[in-house]
Amino acid sequence: MLNLEYARDLVMTGALFGVVTFVWAGWGQERPPKGVIWRVLLVLLQVGGLVLAGFGIAGAIRHWDTPTTLASGSPALTGYIVVFWLEVAAIIALTIFYVRTDRTFLVAPTVLIIVGVHFVPLAFVFGQPLIMVAAILITAVGIVVLFLPREVAAPSFWCGILSGPVFLGIGTWALVAGLGALGS
Repeated sequence: MLNLEYARDLVMTGALFGVVTFVWAGWGQERPPKGVIWRVLLVLLQVGGLVLAGFGIAGAIRHWDTPTTLASGSPALTGYIVVFWLEVAAIIALTIFYVRTDRTFLVAPTVLIIVGVHFVPLAFVFGQPLIMVAAILITAVGIVVLFLPREVAAPSFWCGILSGPVFLGIGTWALVAGLGALGS
């Protein structure tokens, strides 16, 4: 399930997924269900994301001289840049469309779906099956959120509370495996 050839990329995946956990759980604070427990759970996800990001960034810095799929001038780097900017363009275009058509409730789940889908080509760019697992789970969460009750909580809450554990779990798995393969 894990390709350990470019272990630093796994460490960076852990760091990035930690940041993403923090962001999605933060967006989830928009309008959670009534009761303080939901805010506490979101904050715990955020703290977990920050801890993961901290260990991931420190590990990446410590092992920055090790090989990466995204070597300068490589086809993988080009593919990564193209996928990233396509993702950004799609998110911006659809967000503008939703705002103009008064359907802002669709922004968070749509962003989550786009993020999930963008992991599909990145799984091939990085040669990392774990990223395909993230693609499937995150895309599924985004789709499920479209059907969850908006009167109970904002779609951003559902996105944060459901995707946060996925990002945190996969990020932790990537970080531990990457650091283990690097011998630290």
